[in-house]
Amino acid sequence: MEDDMLRRLRDVEEIKQLKARYFRHVDAKDWDACRELFTADARIDIGGTVRTLDEFVSVTRAWLGDAVSVHSGSMPEIEITGPDEATGIWSMHDYIAFPDDGHAPRGMHGYGHYHERYRRVDGRWRIHTTRLTRLRIDPFEGGLPDV
Repeated sequence: MEDDMLRRLRDVEEIKQLKARYFRHVDAKDWDACRELFTADARIDIGGTVRTLDEFVSVTRAWLGDAVSVHSGSMPEIEITGPDEATGIWSMHDYIAFPDDGHAPRGMHGYGHYHERYRRVDGRWRIHTTRLTRLRIDPFEGGLPDV
C-alpha cells in the first residue's frame, strides 16, 4: 500500500514537472525540446482545431513569431488512471505581447484550462492529448494577429 502511494505521488510530481517544462519551452520557443514532451501520436487542440504534433509546432511557431509569451499553470488536478496513464486539468493564464509595429499594442491576456491525458513512454511521462478551453481573452488595444 505504501509503495503504491509513493509511486503515485512520484508520478504526479513527474507530470507536474512535465507541464512546467512545456510552459518554459513554449515561452523560450525551444520547439525541439517542446516536441520531446509529447507522445509521437499526440493530438493537440489549442483554439478549437485538433492538430498533430508537427502541425501544432508549425502553427504555434508561426503565430508567436517574435512575441514575448509568459504561460503559467496552476491548481493541477492529476489522476493516475493506470500504471502508465493519467489525466490532468490545469488552470492557466497566458500573456502574449507581439512586437511593436508603430501602432496600438497587439497581444492578450488569456485565461482557461488545459485538459490533458498523459502516457508513460520508455519510462518518461509524455503529453498524449491536450485541449485548451478558454474562459476569457482580454486583447490589447491593437488586437491579435491572424493565425
